[in-house]
Amino acid sequence: MKEIQEPVVIREGDTFKVVLSKYGALALDKQENLSELIGDLEGDLDLDKGVLTFGEDIEFPIQVLGFYSDDLNQWSWAWDNEEIFGAELIKAAAEMRQAGIDAGIPEFCSPLIKADYDLCHTLAMATVGILDFDAHYAVNEDGLDIFVAIESGNIEEHDSVQKFRDTFYIFQKNFNIYPKIAFESYTKLKNYRYKENDDFSIAYIGEDRVFSGFTERGNVTRIQMFLGDD
Repeated sequence: MKEIQEPVVIREGDTFKVVLSKYGALALDKQENLSELIGDLEGDLDLDKGVLTFGEDIEFPIQVLGFYSDDLNQWSWAWDNEEIFGAELIKAAAEMRQAGIDAGIPEFCSPLIKADYDLCHTLAMATVGILDFDAHYAVNEDGLDIFVAIESGNIEEHDSVQKFRDTFYIFQKNFNIYPKIAFESYTKLKNYRYKENDDFSIAYIGEDRVFSGFTERGNVTRIQMFLGDD
């Protein structure tokens, strides 16, 4: 009998930290795919056309998520700025607003948020993971950092057991999240098989496995990779 895995969803009462835990590792995985494609190229944003370009050959359609003012230490959601961006470019941001209303997550449904630059990236990462965009990017325009989601469908995915292990390690080390939730969600969102035991969890990636041990509070004790021929 095929094992049925409970899907990753946003539930009423989830905090932003829980939601980022669920979807952030997948978003980081996608960012790495984008980085491999663009290298050191810098993006040029054309809001009139709704595209983000890198060099002469790479062009992506985008959705505007919001913008960050360093002077005010403030994030502004694009859904509250339709007069600036137009209705077509704020559809993704509007979806996040509704998700925030439905689940009671103020970070998604408050038009203005006191923030630093890093928090803006986590808001964009959560959006990319939840709405299954390809990646996000920030462009500085007239003193504001405009965050956009890329919806190309043409960014090559680079998947391997090593990438999964390294991405999860970086995510749980550098972000304020719940590592055990993150490991389970990342595994399932990548369509890998997940198995949980009392103090460790396993992601099955083809014939390979990634093993993560956890404390009673859900913090990581060790991460190990096992190849199929081990």
